[in-house]
Amino acid sequence: MALPYTHYNDLSFSALNLKKFGSSHLQPICCLRCNSSVSSSPFTEKHSLQRYERDQWVYNNNNQQRPSLSCNDEAASCSVPADSDSIRLNDISLQLPELRKLLQVLKHKRESCGSQVPKNGLGDVFLVGTGPGDPDLLTLKAVKVIQKADLLLYDRLVSNAVLDLVGPDARLLYVGKTAGYHSRTQEEIHELLLSFAEAGATVVRLKGGDPLVFGRGGEEMDFLQQQGIQVKVIPGITAASGISAELGIPLTHRGIANSVRFLTGHSRKGGTDPLFVAENAADPDSTLVVYMGLSTLPSLAQKLIHHGLPPDTPATAVERGTTPQQRVVFAELKDLADKIKTAELVSPTLIIIGKVVALSPFWPQSLTEVSRLVEV
Repeated sequence: MALPYTHYNDLSFSALNLKKFGSSHLQPICCLRCNSSVSSSPFTEKHSLQRYERDQWVYNNNNQQRPSLSCNDEAASCSVPADSDSIRLNDISLQLPELRKLLQVLKHKRESCGSQVPKNGLGDVFLVGTGPGDPDLLTLKAVKVIQKADLLLYDRLVSNAVLDLVGPDARLLYVGKTAGYHSRTQEEIHELLLSFAEAGATVVRLKGGDPLVFGRGGEEMDFLQQQGIQVKVIPGITAASGISAELGIPLTHRGIANSVRFLTGHSRKGGTDPLFVAENAADPDSTLVVYMGLSTLPSLAQKLIHHGLPPDTPATAVERGTTPQQRVVFAELKDLADKIKTAELVSPTLIIIGKVVALSPFWPQSLTEVSRLVEV
């Protein structure tokens, strides 16, 4: 749908009540020191050139005020002033005029369509999982919805390759979060979804992985449903499944792992202690998959070992899994944190811990040892 917005400059934006302004990509690493910043990120970094080029429409009235970017690397890592709440609020204030105009155009389209829109005049919201990064892992249903959307709100971990599939007339808006910088608060994201759905738009919320696995999709779904908005969830391949398949690691395996557990590595108030209780996770017959656990891994590993998990338990850490920039570290649990530090892995990195890791064809130990593990 073309969106020629003109003559709609005096819109009241009360609805948006912002309270504040096929081939393997495996690159295994054993003792290699590598600076991952040399290669371009497959994802949208918080102040990357791709982000501002992709969202250029939302700064149309502020060409003289757009963030000043200086890029030394064609890969898209751009330098801007240090993060602060004032920078975030200033960015939002620059976007508001164009968001107001788009909202008014969508309302005007809904009114002119008459009987072609639902009786309540409300649009649909889709929570779409885009998988761990490889666009070939998208479901057909996700691709269809992405291509027919009016507005797409996307997170940092939606890969650039996935965003290339968006229709030419759609509008993209970055609402990603990274440690120390949230381009939008969760409450602001809720209000954006609500405002455009009330205008009759087809709104797509793009999330890396699966929207209901550590994606806060449940919070957004609950908020919108309470406001009378229909929400449809399109699942995505969560990082645990996509990355383990890429490495040939079975998350469960008869006689080796009878269960798998997904854990968040996020800590309380940004500390180094994981949220979950490690003594309940230290099961040698289970596979542990840790999301967002790069900074808390040293503490987690110590606790798991303290509560009975063998120090030589096979483990792996995978940065930017399933993308061409994927990098992998294999190590025993007791050594994994040091190996990650040596390799200088960065977020997003998924961690898999358990005997099944040794079943990967890329596990550095001999095939004899792996066969013996299976026999045991």
